[in-house]
Amino acid sequence: MACMKLGSKSDAFQRQGQAWFCTSGLPSDIVVEVGEMSFHLHKFPLLSRSGVMERRIAKASKEGDDNCLIKISDLPGGDKTFELVAKFCYGVKLELTASNVVYLRCAAELLEMTEEYGEGNLISQTETFFNQVVLKSWKDSVKALQSCDEVLEYADELNITKKCIESLAMRASTDPNLFGWPVVEHGGGPMQSPGGSVLWNGISTGARPRQTSSDWWYEDASMLSFPLFKRLITVMDSRGIREDIIAGSLTHYTRKHLPGLKRRRGGPPESSGRFSTPLSSGSVLSEEEQKRLLEETEELLRMQKGLVPTKFFADMLRIAKILKASPSCVANLEKRIGMQLDQAALEDLVMPSFSHTMETLYDVDSVQRILDHFLSTDQIMPADVGSPCSSVDDGNVIGSPRLITPMTAVAKLIDGYLAEVAPDVNLKLPKFQALAASVPEYARLLDDGLYRAIDIFLKHHPWLAETERENLCRLLDCQKLSLEACTHAAQNERLPLRVIVQVLFFEQLQLRTSVAGCFLVSDNLDGGSRQLRSGGFAGGSTEGGGGWATAVRENQVLKVGMDSMRMRVCELEKECSNMRQEIEKLGKTTKGGGGGGSGSGSKTWFGIKLKSHQMCSAQEGSVSKSNNENVKIEKLKDVKERRGKHKKASSISSER
Repeated sequence: MACMKLGSKSDAFQRQGQAWFCTSGLPSDIVVEVGEMSFHLHKFPLLSRSGVMERRIAKASKEGDDNCLIKISDLPGGDKTFELVAKFCYGVKLELTASNVVYLRCAAELLEMTEEYGEGNLISQTETFFNQVVLKSWKDSVKALQSCDEVLEYADELNITKKCIESLAMRASTDPNLFGWPVVEHGGGPMQSPGGSVLWNGISTGARPRQTSSDWWYEDASMLSFPLFKRLITVMDSRGIREDIIAGSLTHYTRKHLPGLKRRRGGPPESSGRFSTPLSSGSVLSEEEQKRLLEETEELLRMQKGLVPTKFFADMLRIAKILKASPSCVANLEKRIGMQLDQAALEDLVMPSFSHTMETLYDVDSVQRILDHFLSTDQIMPADVGSPCSSVDDGNVIGSPRLITPMTAVAKLIDGYLAEVAPDVNLKLPKFQALAASVPEYARLLDDGLYRAIDIFLKHHPWLAETERENLCRLLDCQKLSLEACTHAAQNERLPLRVIVQVLFFEQLQLRTSVAGCFLVSDNLDGGSRQLRSGGFAGGSTEGGGGWATAVRENQVLKVGMDSMRMRVCELEKECSNMRQEIEKLGKTTKGGGGGGSGSGSKTWFGIKLKSHQMCSAQEGSVSKSNNENVKIEKLKDVKERRGKHKKASSISSER
């Protein structure tokens, strides 16, 4: 701690209760009252150093007041500061520190302790110490700035606050790794030199620089009151410090002083001040002060995506609703979360409802507004990408990955949120349905998450009418359900009959197209074998003379497999025909379930909109692109099976 010793006399002051006495042997002839403390002193030491004391003592003497009484009610620093001032007037050793120099400087200015009343008076002493010692140290500058809080009016008039802030801003904007000496302040101890050493003006110091990060000053700055911290951040911003560093200091300060934000969900400990120690124990803010801090912090943060983690804004939104922050603050926080909703986690959206009505357990309306803002940004997909068929091709998304990836992440997030809030029995169907329908269809590559949420909602809302269940299930696209989801849906008694029939139909349709693909691949393999046969014949001979016989045997095995496949296809066609007849009978008895034309190239059958290429016969050999992987798997299985049979037949013939 930087300090300076003044004077040479020993301490001659003694305290008795609420009074101080000078034990110099002479009786006191003046009493100075500062607050509740009385100082029994002598006139000459005081008037020889202070212009104010000289005038007031002279005035009391003219009035014939033998027991001179002087009251000082507004002295900066109060009785503790005046004690130091009195000791200085008596020539007692005085220790200047970063914590008391501001009080002494302001008190000396108020008491007019200039060079006119003695060389090396208190104003010049404190000014020299402040400029040459305090402002050259980060730690001392922070301590001095802290002490400005209680005497802010005086400190601003003397430019003390401004000088401290300018000094801190300059040091924070300078990379401490570029210098050897300043890093000692932040290291908490002396430099060590296990290996290399630092050169200072060509002289080896024997010290090794300590590497620091850009957040080394966060903890120290968070010890300031918010008005001073705000002024410090403003000056740092004007000096061109990076936006992410400014935002990081704001989030650190807010987490430190708002109790609801101190929790950390995983990650390192809260404190990031590795190069600093707490300057003082921060006082707990009142609810009104916390509310003001939250609102002003939100205003200071720039509206820029990715600058601050989404978790921080989500926590801020929760606290804002608890503290009943202004509607504009809440709206801006929702907007900030919406800007980077694709970076949010499920726990960020699961917010309890703080409304007086308590209609629902969760604030679904807030999440709806957050999602609407996300959809209103330029992250949504272009108009030409509006259906699953045009957005997915062979498992690859058509369009800009920069645009589709955030939407896909948000769709998965909203589906998870719907499943989380679905057990709330007070959640109304329109709210649940509106939130689910807000996600564009192309954003869901699979509807498994949406199906799970709907199933949970139906389970906890068993009183829903059949029409309400059907309207809710219209959000599902049965063609985008996985095999596991289809299996579950086909046995789910909570689903309407229409949905179960659709699931069974699309399962059968997928099976037909898969078999048709295998059939077409078998024909292609047959044609390839014929090309092989003709090629072998034109060549006149094959390696070892057995190539032709081998090809003939392979063709025979393939034909046997094809005949077996044709029989399987016929059986499946019969099953599909029976199912079609049952569906048509059921459709006639269902209101509005009839099939009619729906645009060119598509048919509407039992409430299911199908494209013409999906209704083609398996014998025509149409293969859906989305089933290429199934076709490849069936092909590999058939070839492997035929080769096994061929090897077995060859071994039998050779034994014969």
